[in-house]
Amino acid sequence: MDGGATHARARMDRGAAHGAVVPSLGGVNRGWRDRSRPRARTVLHGQLSEPLRRFLGTESAGAALLLTATVVAVVWANSPWSAAYVALWETPVSLSAGDAGMTMDLGHWVNDALMTIFFFVIGLEVRRELSLGELTDRRRIVVPLVAGAAGLVVPALLYLAVNPSGEAARGWGVVIGSDTAFLLGALAVVGPRLSTQLRLFLLTMTVIDDILAVSVIGLVYSDDLDLGAIGLALLCLVALAALARRGVWQTSPYVVLVVLLWLATVRSGLHPSIAGMVAGLLVPATAPRRDVVEGAATLVRAFRQSPMPSVGRTAQRGIVRAISVNERLQSVLHPWASYVVVPVFALANAGVDLRGGMLGDALRSPVTWGVVLGLVVGKTVGITAGALGAVRLGLGRLPQGVGHGQVAGGAALSGIGFTVSLLITALAFDDERLRDEATVGVLLAAVLATGLGWLVFRLAAVLLGERTAELPRHLVAPVDPERDHIRGPGTAPLTLVEYLDFECPFCARATGVGRELREHFGDRLRYVVRHLPLPDVHPNAERAAMAAEAAGRQGQFWAMHDLLFTRQDRLHPEALVEYAAELGLQVDRFVEDLSDGGLAARIREDVAGAEASGARSTPTFFVVDRRHSGPYDAATLIRELEQVAGTVQADPAPVAEPR
Repeated sequence: MDGGATHARARMDRGAAHGAVVPSLGGVNRGWRDRSRPRARTVLHGQLSEPLRRFLGTESAGAALLLTATVVAVVWANSPWSAAYVALWETPVSLSAGDAGMTMDLGHWVNDALMTIFFFVIGLEVRRELSLGELTDRRRIVVPLVAGAAGLVVPALLYLAVNPSGEAARGWGVVIGSDTAFLLGALAVVGPRLSTQLRLFLLTMTVIDDILAVSVIGLVYSDDLDLGAIGLALLCLVALAALARRGVWQTSPYVVLVVLLWLATVRSGLHPSIAGMVAGLLVPATAPRRDVVEGAATLVRAFRQSPMPSVGRTAQRGIVRAISVNERLQSVLHPWASYVVVPVFALANAGVDLRGGMLGDALRSPVTWGVVLGLVVGKTVGITAGALGAVRLGLGRLPQGVGHGQVAGGAALSGIGFTVSLLITALAFDDERLRDEATVGVLLAAVLATGLGWLVFRLAAVLLGERTAELPRHLVAPVDPERDHIRGPGTAPLTLVEYLDFECPFCARATGVGRELREHFGDRLRYVVRHLPLPDVHPNAERAAMAAEAAGRQGQFWAMHDLLFTRQDRLHPEALVEYAAELGLQVDRFVEDLSDGGLAARIREDVAGAEASGARSTPTFFVVDRRHSGPYDAATLIRELEQVAGTVQADPAPVAEPR
């Protein structure tokens, strides 16, 4: 509903004007909230995008296979069948076509070919996050970037302090990387029970860490360079960029170019991991376009009416086209990378023979302890100092819900170098003894880093009260009948709150969902909308929100709300004035209200309330006062509303009819 200024609004105005988190104005429906607490884990990742949730879930699950493969490798290498272990990875494998061919031993196929897939998947995820995900706001990159850089420099310096010269000094790169899969898996075991925001921060940091580490591998640990092959690799990269620029949506051209790029990089003397990472960064990630999605839906309906093979193929192409090449490749390759590539890599590289005094020698070796010192101490000190120093200097801020102690705990877990560390170990040392000593250091560091992380998280919980690291999940500012825009009876027992953006195509779809919900529940539901314009991706969203509020002053908020969603492609100022005239508003008054500071403050109130409640994207729904996670189709929302229908207590405050 539209209402006058109230003491609650004034209090929220002051908080929003200074960018403060809006304080709670009191609880509603506490009975339902309390009964929901045991279900906390079911919405652990609810504030993240679906692709990012899939990425995190696959990484964490893959950590178990990675650990199993590591144990198998160590046991096998120290068993009576250790000769078979060595012989397996030294087995030559050839691929040939006509007179052309390539021969490498099986260990090199794993390190140089399979690991390229691993780094290609990382590159794809980075590109998706930069284009559509958490890194679209470049301000969020600064703190993880500084932390990642410090987490590279400090460990390398500590390693070189212990091994300043000779071939041992080449191992400084062993301590620069962090293993994303192991880190996230360890965080799930020893970290806070709810750690979504911390996971996101660590994922961002390890992505940056991987980019820096792969750059070091490609530039420092490469063999004699072949300029002709490098030139061919550069042409492949240019061709990939051209495909992305032209909006080519078929997958096959990208796959062909990536394979050619890999072949050229192997011939060039550069380590192919750098080719995988850069290629992934060049594969475009785009949001589903509304017209393409609607076109796919039309084709599916046509196939339903005429289930012929030709119509089915056309519908399939339409559906595929609606999903970006980046996400299609990720959906296929990421499970293979986590469940096959990385475990096989661990099996091939973690098997160090500790017999014959090897373990004792390793524990006395400066290489072993240089690796342990760099990974365990260097990562903890470097990342913690880099992150908190960047925050202290005003370069950025930590994610909401993440405390300083939790940053230190995550930094400690980043000392699990494993995958990248073992890869660089194989590249850095020609001396097998040094390679084995460094491998022992990597394995020992993984154990110590996990233990240190557990200790830091426990201390942060006890001493600093940092027991969770997630976004809020409850509506901070309860529905206010004197202020909010409400459709349905103000005393309805069920409440659905939507934070929306008038330029967001999925909000337009959700508006139709809201209509279905009102038809289903009737007078049992009050539907509330609040503003969350996203001007960085929707430049006209704030102006459209102002237009809706200006129309609301003349009792036509909902009429303008519905009209704006039907005209999303025309939200420029002249069009908004046309819509006001079309609705029969007083146009002069409407134009004057468009520049009213009070309406702008109201929109800022909604945005501040969204941030305080954990809403980051549109549409975001709150069922009663709890943030909804997962799909927001009508059937899903109906089920969730029905689940709480018998427990929600209605707000008895009388309200006027919604305008």
